Amino acid sequence: MESGELRHSHRADETTSYDCAVISISTSKFEKFGNVKKPEEAQDDSGRIIIELLQDAGHTLEFYYLISDEIPQIRRKVHRLINRVDVIISTGGTGLAPRDVTIEAVQSLIQKEMPGFGELFRVMSYEQVGSAAILTRAIGGIIERTVVFCLPGSPKAVKLAMERLILPELHHILKHVVEN
Repeated sequence: MESGELRHSHRADETTSYDCAVISISTSKFEKFGNVKKPEEAQDDSGRIIIELLQDAGHTLEFYYLISDEIPQIRRKVHRLINRVDVIISTGGTGLAPRDVTIEAVQSLIQKEMPGFGELFRVMSYEQVGSAAILTRAIGGIIERTVVFCLPGSPKAVKLAMERLILPELHHILKHVVEN
């Protein structure tokens, strides 16, 4: 595979499939369930929703991780996945609590941020939950040739982001990432 080439086919008449990784970030679940291989094993509804929606859209889950809310651990996991998958989607750790450090861990790694993702997500969240939408710091961006989204831990928020923003635009985003 040449540098910058996505790990999928570009046949005009077929749905494009992307290699994906899901990282669920929750100290309490990690302490309770440890290193699990499936979201069902950790009662991780948000991770399960992301995986199901990705697979229903024809994408491949290459990696699933449940990790603790710790900046070094989050960064190590993201670094390990860069250029091994087309898309990394994390869930959890985007709020304002002291343990919510996903944004601090990932934002400094992002080379091109997609501010429109977070802005639109918060607008759509506002329609569902009202002014509590200001508590989320969801972000999206590019690290090398991998697209990264950091979503809240709420299953409802994950479903909203996946169905209304990420899945409809994933091919378009990756097309731009590869062309540059």
